[in-house]
Formats: sequence, structure tokens, C-alpha cells
Amino acid sequence: MSVPAKTYRPDWPGLARHGTLALSVLFALAPFIWMLSLSLKPPQEIFQPDFRLWPQSFHGFENYRTALTTVPLHRFLFNGVFVCATIFTLQMLICLPCAYALAKLRFRGRDTLFSAVLIGLLVPPQALAIPHFVLLHLFGLLDSYAALILPWTISTLGIFLMRQFFRGIPDELIDAARLDGMGEFEIIWRVMLPVAVPALAAFGIFSVVAHWNDLFWPLIAIRSEELSTPALGILLFRDDEAGQFLGPLMAGATLIVAPLVLAFLFAQQRFIDGISFTARS
Repeated sequence: MSVPAKTYRPDWPGLARHGTLALSVLFALAPFIWMLSLSLKPPQEIFQPDFRLWPQSFHGFENYRTALTTVPLHRFLFNGVFVCATIFTLQMLICLPCAYALAKLRFRGRDTLFSAVLIGLLVPPQALAIPHFVLLHLFGLLDSYAALILPWTISTLGIFLMRQFFRGIPDELIDAARLDGMGEFEIIWRVMLPVAVPALAAFGIFSVVAHWNDLFWPLIAIRSEELSTPALGILLFRDDEAGQFLGPLMAGATLIVAPLVLAFLFAQQRFIDGISFTARS
């Protein structure tokens, strides 16, 4: 008895979803692809009317060498790494105890404090620029690393994410640690911190990307070139009249974006795990 052959029916909804995702990815990556393409082109090809991704005359070595020698780009990258790493470390030292207290401890006013954290999420950082500037001026900390770091040591987003993550951790684990004689701070650093690595990775991506790309605050707080962050240092490539530095500008932008892409690829799985676990909590 012969079995009738199954007719192939295209999964049109699935094809539509994948097509939409592909277009979204292409739309998101288009600026980065164009930036990389311009970083490889000579000046005469950058402004030509024909659209070409790959240059007719490869000029990448010259553009990247100019980007590394015209301005102290290595210094800007070091400043970015130092500032972002210090900010994230201080945020972690503050966010973990605050989130633990809001998630696992019982005390009067806890819900009010958490409401204040939610309100803090609604306040844009630009609204606090003038108070921050005045305070740093009064203490004589403008135009220093402290001016770049201190205003961001407390992150309401970090407290909120970690609090949501801690809520999903069983109370029995904390009770067992207390029975072993651990204090509350010891529980935070020896029990909760190792468990919270996925959430910290997710928050770390948000924190590093935000402060690595920040131009608004460094433009206000910094005057010395040697303290410039990557986003601020890239302005030194500007040439409003001739524009011959557009190739090196794109090369410098590529070098500045590359560490963020590598960091995200390295922490991608933990980032996804942290976001999904926090959303379920």
C-alpha cells in the first residue's frame, strides 16, 4: 500500500517573522557597516556619488594610523576603561547591599524606599547635571577623574535589577547561611554575590555602554585633553571646513566601538540569563 507523499506547505508566519527580524538586524547594523566602510576609504571616495561598500583604493592602514597618531587615542581608551571599570565597581559595592536589604530584609519604610528607587528611574541624568556641576565645583573636583566617576556611583537601575534578581533566590539559602553564623554583609559577599553573577553581567553591560558612550557629562565636567573619554576625544577629529579627517574619524570610531562589541559577545550568554531571570522574578 503506497503512502501518499506529503505536500510541502511554506510556513508563511514563520517566514514573515524571520524576514522581519532580518530587516531589523540589517537596519540596526547598517550604520556600523557604513562606518567600517568609510574607515577603509580614501578622502576622494568618501564623497563620491556612487555607493560602494568596499573601496576601489584601499586606504585603511593610513586612516587607522592617522587615528592612532593624530590624537592620543590610546589615552582616551585607557580613560574610558578606567572610568567605566571604577564606576561599575563602586556601583556594585553600593547596589548589592541596597538590593539585598530591599529584597530580603524586613524593616519599616522598605516599600517607601523602593518607591523612591522607582521614582529615581524616571529622572533623566541630564536633569541632575547642574546640581552635580555645582557640588563638584564647591569641592574643587571639576576637571578630574572624580568628576567623571562620583556622580554615577549610585545607580537606581542597578538597585532595581539586583533587587528583582534577589527576590527569586530562596529564603532557605539565606537562613542556612545565618545558621552557619554568617552576618548580613558576609551573606551578601559570600552567598549572594556568586549567585548574582548573571544579573551583574547584565547590569555591567548597561553601565559600561552608557558611560563609555557618554558625551554629555564629560563635555561639561572635563577641560583637559588628557582626561578625555573616548566619546569626548573623538571630537578632536572634527574638521568643519574640509572634512579630510572623516576617514580617520570613522577609524577612531571603529576602534572605540570594538571593545564594546567584544565585551558584549564575551558576556552575551550571562547577559541573556540575567535579563530573563530578572524578568521572571
